[in-house]
Amino acid sequence: MAAIADLKATTRQRVGKGAARALRREGLIPAVIYGDKKPPLAIAITYKEAMQRIYGGGFTSHVINVEVDGEKHKVIPRDYQLDPVRDFALHVDFLRVGANARLTVEVPVQFTNQETSPGLKRGGVLNIVRHTVEVICPADAIPERLFLDLANAELGDSLHISAIDLPEGIAPTITDRDFTIATLMSPSGLKSEDNAASDEEEEEEATGDDEG
Repeated sequence: MAAIADLKATTRQRVGKGAARALRREGLIPAVIYGDKKPPLAIAITYKEAMQRIYGGGFTSHVINVEVDGEKHKVIPRDYQLDPVRDFALHVDFLRVGANARLTVEVPVQFTNQETSPGLKRGGVLNIVRHTVEVICPADAIPERLFLDLANAELGDSLHISAIDLPEGIAPTITDRDFTIATLMSPSGLKSEDNAASDEEEEEEATGDDEG
């Protein structure tokens, strides 16, 4: 589980497009904290820190303590808007995380033991179908990543969610099938070599039959 980071913010006295533009000119980004049966709280966060977190990866799958005027709010980023042209943050939505809350988050998949995979050693190519998996988990136990072991993966194998050892209390949102995470494919050159080898074996068998 990732450590809970801290983020400082200030309350916004004014809302609306004009107030938002004024904040951005000051190097701040308008944001809001909502949920947990409490009224929304309009806040402002610094542009620099927000952009570092957004582009640092995993922004919407990490719980954060947002400190507003000395009071800490346990939240998870739920959405953010980026300027379509200049690609900088315009607004961020934070969801309050209550006690015993369970959240739906995207967790990245990390592939381990690639160096020992028989299929990869033979020149196979790992085709990643899902770089992340959507899971439901306790708010205080969001995993940094899920691990899929390739130690025994052979050419032609399909690797499914069942191959991942999920931590206790964590379940995928897709429950009606054992969905694919990745496949181990043969490169075209390797296929050609295999076909050539098969043809040679067939010719040898045919020659042996003729001699008999």
